[in-house]
Amino acid sequence: MVPMPEISASADERFMKEALRQAKKAYALKEVPIGCVIVYENEIIARGYNRRNTDKNTTSHAEINAIRRASKKLGDWRLEGCTIYITLEPCQMCAGAIVQSRITRAVIGSMNPKAGCAGSVLNLLEMAEFNHQVFVERGVLKEPCSTLLSGFFRELREQKKLLKEAVDE
Repeated sequence: MVPMPEISASADERFMKEALRQAKKAYALKEVPIGCVIVYENEIIARGYNRRNTDKNTTSHAEINAIRRASKKLGDWRLEGCTIYITLEPCQMCAGAIVQSRITRAVIGSMNPKAGCAGSVLNLLEMAEFNHQVFVERGVLKEPCSTLLSGFFRELREQKKLLKEAVDE
């Protein structure tokens, strides 16, 4: 196993703020606001945000988009020594991709009790049965990550309610 990179709490917050900036790009597209960045040797090498509806592609999640870019940047599918910063706990597809890409560390903002696979529903990132485990840090900038998501879904519910009222009139 690749040793865990030494990263300070302030660096974790700085990189999570960049992941939040990526999430806001998704928000602007009316996508679920999830963002991430991948860091190698204390430098951001890839960014991603949710584009599932925009791209009409089930796999166009923030993590998958960033992993694709990071692999291209490093010229390898193995992302050993990298840390991924994600505003929301990854789903099973993204958690699997993180393990498969051999990312060393994952830093998560908000947990996802309904679909998260880094400790909520399942914990694919730290399963001893796999040939690779990911060091996981949870709750970095939890409040701003959670607030962005809950605000998005609140607005979505309000829009649906207004639309229903308009149709009922």
